Amino acid sequence: MRLVYLLATASLALSACSGSGMDDLKKFVADAGDGLHGKIEPLPEIKPYESFAYGAFDLPDPFKPRKLLPSKGGSGLQPDLNRSKEKLEEFPLENLKMVGTLKQNNITYGLVKTSDGSLYRVKIGNYMGQNFGIITKIAETELVMTEIVQDSSGNWIERNTSINLAEGPDQKQK
Repeated sequence: MRLVYLLATASLALSACSGSGMDDLKKFVADAGDGLHGKIEPLPEIKPYESFAYGAFDLPDPFKPRKLLPSKGGSGLQPDLNRSKEKLEEFPLENLKMVGTLKQNNITYGLVKTSDGSLYRVKIGNYMGQNFGIITKIAETELVMTEIVQDSSGNWIERNTSINLAEGPDQKQK
């Protein structure tokens, strides 16, 4: 008897699951695509790779320093490459600061501080910077120099530049 009762209960449970509880789900799935009219564009055509032969191996490397050859008809101006370099010629001008002046025995000196914190005394005729700069004038607020640099055609030209008095924390512009 128990077996019959168990079979009847199982068949009743299975018949309850097969009811119309999924009809609304089936209808939603069937209607989900209605009203959509989109179109997917086809993928673009892939162009085959075209190789390029690089033929500039004989040209100079633009990232390596090179000596410029002077053009014909140049000014003849050249720095003295045989003279011994002074200490301040090791530094670019951007790393040098004028911090003051000093007058001794009727000679005016400029006080120059380097990027490593060293202080140097310079006078007219001393060299500074990496472009063969010679000091031509020392004023209370600036050092004036004449540098000798190469132009784009390889000729040496003179260029005037100056280093102004550095404005420190205890010096204010007035």
